Amino acid sequence: MRKRLLLLKIAIAMTVVSIGLFTLDARAQGTTSPAAQDQSLADVKSIMDRRCVVCHSCYDAPCQLKLTSPAGVQRGASKQAVYHTERLTDAQPTRLGIDAQTVPEWRALGFHTVTRDPNDAEAPGLLERYLELGRQNPMPINAPLPSELGLALDRPLVCPTSSEFDQFSRDHALAGMPYGTAPLADAEFQALMTWARSGAALPSVASDIPAVIQDQITQWEAFLNSNDMRSQLMSRYLYEHLFLARLHFQGDDARRFFQLVRSTTAPGDTIDIIATRRPFDDPGAGAFYYRLQQVTETIVHKEHLVYSMGPDRMARYQQLFLDPDWTLAELPSYGDAEGGNPFSTYMQMPAKSRYQFLLDDALFFVRSFIRGPVCHGATAVDVIEDRFWVSFLDPEADLSVTDPSFLQDGAIYLELPVSEADASALGALPGFSHKNQVRYLEFRDARYKKAPIYETGFDYGSIWDGDGSNPNALITVFRHFDNASAMTGFHGGIPETAWVLDFPVFERIYYDLVAGYDVFGRVEHQLTTRLYMNELRMESEDTFLFFMPRDVRSQMHQGWYQGVLAEWLTYWHRRHVDGHFPTGITFATTTPKQEFLLTLLERGNGLWPTTDPINRCVDGDCPSDQSGILLRDLADQTGDWVKYLPDLSVLLVEQDGGAAELFTLAHDKAHSNVAFLFEEKARRLPAEDTVTILPGLIGSYPNFYFHVRQNQVASFITALKSVRSQSDYMALVAEYGVRRTSPEFWALSDRIYEMFLDQKPIQAGVFDLNRYKDPKAGDDPT
Repeated sequence: MRKRLLLLKIAIAMTVVSIGLFTLDARAQGTTSPAAQDQSLADVKSIMDRRCVVCHSCYDAPCQLKLTSPAGVQRGASKQAVYHTERLTDAQPTRLGIDAQTVPEWRALGFHTVTRDPNDAEAPGLLERYLELGRQNPMPINAPLPSELGLALDRPLVCPTSSEFDQFSRDHALAGMPYGTAPLADAEFQALMTWARSGAALPSVASDIPAVIQDQITQWEAFLNSNDMRSQLMSRYLYEHLFLARLHFQGDDARRFFQLVRSTTAPGDTIDIIATRRPFDDPGAGAFYYRLQQVTETIVHKEHLVYSMGPDRMARYQQLFLDPDWTLAELPSYGDAEGGNPFSTYMQMPAKSRYQFLLDDALFFVRSFIRGPVCHGATAVDVIEDRFWVSFLDPEADLSVTDPSFLQDGAIYLELPVSEADASALGALPGFSHKNQVRYLEFRDARYKKAPIYETGFDYGSIWDGDGSNPNALITVFRHFDNASAMTGFHGGIPETAWVLDFPVFERIYYDLVAGYDVFGRVEHQLTTRLYMNELRMESEDTFLFFMPRDVRSQMHQGWYQGVLAEWLTYWHRRHVDGHFPTGITFATTTPKQEFLLTLLERGNGLWPTTDPINRCVDGDCPSDQSGILLRDLADQTGDWVKYLPDLSVLLVEQDGGAAELFTLAHDKAHSNVAFLFEEKARRLPAEDTVTILPGLIGSYPNFYFHVRQNQVASFITALKSVRSQSDYMALVAEYGVRRTSPEFWALSDRIYEMFLDQKPIQAGVFDLNRYKDPKAGDDPT
């Protein structure tokens, strides 16, 4: 059945692409209509998105060759790596569409062409030569890749220019495109080659904006560029928090998005983006304007952060920021010192308004910590557990919100790493690692001890419940080694750790990992960002412990920080479990963590499921579909077999009648602690690993696909649970897996993407396949 479906898909693809080939050839001869030309380029762009963009997007694109837009193709490739862990000085930013606008400007920044040279139109360009190299040296069919072909993200890259390619192809004969996968279909290969030979032009995804949407853009640009000082400060705050957002207008085309930018030109004129390293940097002495620019790149899931816009949103901003009674004598300055401390920059704006702004779209902001254009998030995510649950301190219980003097007096201790940067290599690193955080914790503890809450303790009412209408109140975060994902609600079994965020922590995580993070920064910046995030994780865990019975807090904390070095670290950072702060909760069971977290679920009034049917079901709420019933046998279970699974697997189950179900298997890796940047393997506890199974798709980087028929699900589960060695896992892959070199690989990848688009047309984006695994006999499963 699968073979017949595959052959049918290939036949359809060949027919469609052959039409594109005909029009491309006709275009080269000048005999095709403009409409046919546009259609042929659209066909090529579809191939590019699904065969090339899956690896060539974002900063971690090999050789910085970003193929998500015509500008990226024309910019070309670079020998300079964006991710450089030993960089002692800041690098020149090379953000597409921001740091240079023309081909000569990109050449001045070290990028070389990958298309045909206009002065030598007969000589093939790099795109053609890479494709031809892959055609001449195909990968072994449905087998592990040759050992000399590396897949590590930090593998050394040569990135040859045209003049260097002949030698490169002799030294690296297997490095053709698509890299390390099944070959392109004949029709796809011919379409791409014909396109490359004809100039490698691509159509922009920009579309005509309907009048009703253009009217909203006009209203928004007028709103954001109001002249009064309070509005100017509000707009600055909004820009610093939404500069990565994909703005989507309610009721608009599901695939049309905009971004908020700063421009030298006023509304109505062509946008001229002001290039600054960070959103809080000084835009310059001249006038500037906030503008909404249409996104014209392929939508890639790993940087797709959707934020809804509309009249209700503008009314909400008015309610939060402009209706309250607050005054502003002068606008704050720009620069590192101010940008590194949003609490002093926005001191005059009500803290409750700023916190509620974050809470309104908490999932968006949590996702911004782990998505966005950085796309290589080890700095952010190796500081967290593989799965944990997040809730938020209610604004009425947060002293930083209810006591105006709290942030006025405490802001001095809330400096972030960016404001401590020193021009010399490693200048600020030794002292910054925890000094301000220790002072802030002392300040915070002293303030709470003087507050009435110290007499009663936090109770369930101290946790934000979404105000009865907002599902963002509870969030699950999953780590997948060097990337992560998040979703509303509590998913999986009871996690080892949980976080409770208050306003100071929420805002600092955002400025540490998003607004203040510079992917082109030097090693000092990378390390201070990581060290500070370690502090914020511990602070979030500490707040969670305040809800637990006093006599179990130390034991729970010790379970999170096992090992002598971890104990020393908490001592050095002056972390101590407060055994005096009372809890306002009377627990009825001997498992207070579970009782507390499950009780939070009961407060949602239907905003989120109270159980997890596959991973944590109770009688009467277990899955009723056949696949879900069977998969329960894998969920939240330990065993020798678990460690062999990659971080993120996708299981496609073919049902009778042609329909299909998608499930994601998230490998929850256990650690003795996550307190250190290095030697993670030494802190792994694979015997305690579990799997969380989720209907649908999560994550941006699938590591492996499994493809089974409905009547094979039970045997797949039995085979998986029987894995005891790498050879056993290889047998599982041979029976049910889809290798990078499988003839089914591209067809299944396309199908999963189409299902994603159908299920979530606004949120969906092209997956990144750079991290797709190539199981080998000698792999270490830990």
